Amino acid sequence: MVDRGAALGRRIIDNVDRVIVGKREVTELVLVALLCEGHILVEDVPGVGKTTLARSVARSLGGLFRRIQFTPDLLPSDISGITFFNQKLGEFQFRPGPVFANILLADEINRATPRTQSALLEAMEERTVTVEGDTMPLPRPFLVLATENPVELEGTFPLPEAQLDRFLLRLDVGYPNEDEEAEMLERYQLASPLDTLTQVASLDDLQAVAQIARRVHVDDDLRRYVVEITRATRTHDAVQLGVSPRGTLALFRAAQARATLRGRDYVLPDDIKAMSRSVLVHRLILSPEARLRGRDARQIVDDVVTATRVPVEQL
Repeated sequence: MVDRGAALGRRIIDNVDRVIVGKREVTELVLVALLCEGHILVEDVPGVGKTTLARSVARSLGGLFRRIQFTPDLLPSDISGITFFNQKLGEFQFRPGPVFANILLADEINRATPRTQSALLEAMEERTVTVEGDTMPLPRPFLVLATENPVELEGTFPLPEAQLDRFLLRLDVGYPNEDEEAEMLERYQLASPLDTLTQVASLDDLQAVAQIARRVHVDDDLRRYVVEITRATRTHDAVQLGVSPRGTLALFRAAQARATLRGRDYVLPDDIKAMSRSVLVHRLILSPEARLRGRDARQIVDDVVTATRVPVEQL
C-alpha cells in the first residue's frame, strides 16, 4: 500500500517540477502538510514562486485554489463569506468566501489586523466556518498556505503564538541556483508551463494516501525519540517557550507522511530529523538574552536534535 503513496508523490512532484524549477523538496513538504491535514507558513521574499507553487499543486490534484491578499482593511467576512438578502428569491442566501477551497493562499497574512487573522483560526483548526450562527464544513482536503515578507515589517501585525502553533510547517522557497534560473528563462520564454499543467492525481487519491500515512509504523523507541526532542526545547537555556504538545504530534505525523512519500511503511530516525526544522522552529520563542545575542531558532533546533540520542536497534 505504501507504494501507492510513493507513486502519488512522484507524480505530483514531477508535475510541479515542470513549473517550479529545482524545488522538489519544497513540493514534498507541501504534500506532507496535505497528508497530515496541516497548514504551512512561508516566510520568504516576493517573486520566488510561492503563488505558482500553490497553484501548481492544486492543479496537479484537480483541487480548488483561492488567493486572498491580506491588507489592513480586510474584514473577517471577506474571508468567510456573507449572508445577503436575494430580492428576486425573497430569501437570505449565503455567499461563500474564498476560504471555501482546497488550497487557500493567504498572501502577506501579517498585514491584516489581528481580528481578521483570527478569522482563519476556526477554519484552520476545525475545518469549519461559522457565519451568523450557522456552521458549515470546508472542503477536504483544506490547506492554508500563508506567506509573510521577512523584509518589509512596517505596518504589519505579527502572528500571535497561538496562531503560529496551528501551522504544521514553516518553510522558505529560496532562490534558485544559477543553472535553475537559466532553465527557468528557457521554460518561460514562450508561455508559462502552468497554463498547460494537467491533473495527475485526484483529491480522493490524496485522501486515500493520507489514511495510509496514519497507519505507518512508528517504533516505541522512535515515539520516545520524538518526545525527547520536543521536551528538550522546553528546558533549553536560550528558549523562553518551547514546543507545545501539538508540536510533538505534528512532528510525529510529519515523519509518518514523509516515510509514506518515500515508499516505506515504517518511520526512520532520518524522517524525524529531516522534519524537525520545518515543524519546530516557528514554535519556539527565544529568551530576550538569546535574541540580543543573535541566536537563531533553526540552529537551536539543530543543536537539540544533535544532542538527543538516536535510538539504535538491538540485534
